[in-house]
Amino acid sequence: MAPLTSSFQAPDAAATEQLLSALRFNDAGLIPAVAQDWLDGAVLMVAWMNREAIVRTLETGEVHYWSRSRAELWHKGATSGHIQTLRGWRVDCDADVLLLTIEQRGDVACHTGARSCFYDEGFAPSAGGASAPAPPADACTELMRVIEGRRDTPEPGSYTNTLLAGGDNRILKKIGEGSPNVVDMIESGEVTLVVNTPTGSGARSDGWQIRRAAVARGIPCLTTLSGGLAAVRAIAAARQGEAEVLSLQELHMEPGAVESAA
Repeated sequence: MAPLTSSFQAPDAAATEQLLSALRFNDAGLIPAVAQDWLDGAVLMVAWMNREAIVRTLETGEVHYWSRSRAELWHKGATSGHIQTLRGWRVDCDADVLLLTIEQRGDVACHTGARSCFYDEGFAPSAGGASAPAPPADACTELMRVIEGRRDTPEPGSYTNTLLAGGDNRILKKIGEGSPNVVDMIESGEVTLVVNTPTGSGARSDGWQIRRAAVARGIPCLTTLSGGLAAVRAIAAARQGEAEVLSLQELHMEPGAVESAA
């Protein structure tokens, strides 16, 4: 699989016109667009686009929508700073819905301050905000949430809690016993960057930023799920602009010592 590019490659004018001609806009000249996180697949929001919004999005690489309430073009994040950088673009089978693969600046897509507009799990609406439930995402992200749940609310007999209680040494020993494939990947050079996504909103955000920097540069990247010394070193290095050159040696880790909570 080819690495993700660091930015969306805009089509030329002819290709843009071909796309616009193929789309099925509604009677108001609008088409719904679903914004999806480019790394973990989480659905962040749904809005509307018209021809002008699509053209501006493709020209600038930053997502523009059409605000029905204000009846004007809406550059997402122009006021809040929560810009959406376009990473990919798909059209559904009926050509009447768009899927925008985006990088969300600030990790906030919802006007309430939540990461995603899809935070209500029940039938009673809530206020959203930074503490709102996270949206469904890929398997690794969902696994991390399970582990965080065990950490925050320990369950009797939980093997995950046993590992967490044993600290890094016990977790690393388990990984050494049960993850030879991961070790082989590291030793063969298939993985050159280990990103540890620790818990806590600030730390988690930093972990994702390191991962994004690596993927954008085409650096093979393994994301792990537990807290620990490697995470602190990785975050500190990323803040100094060194994310793209991190390696196992620079993290002061032996090839077999991969932190994870699997």
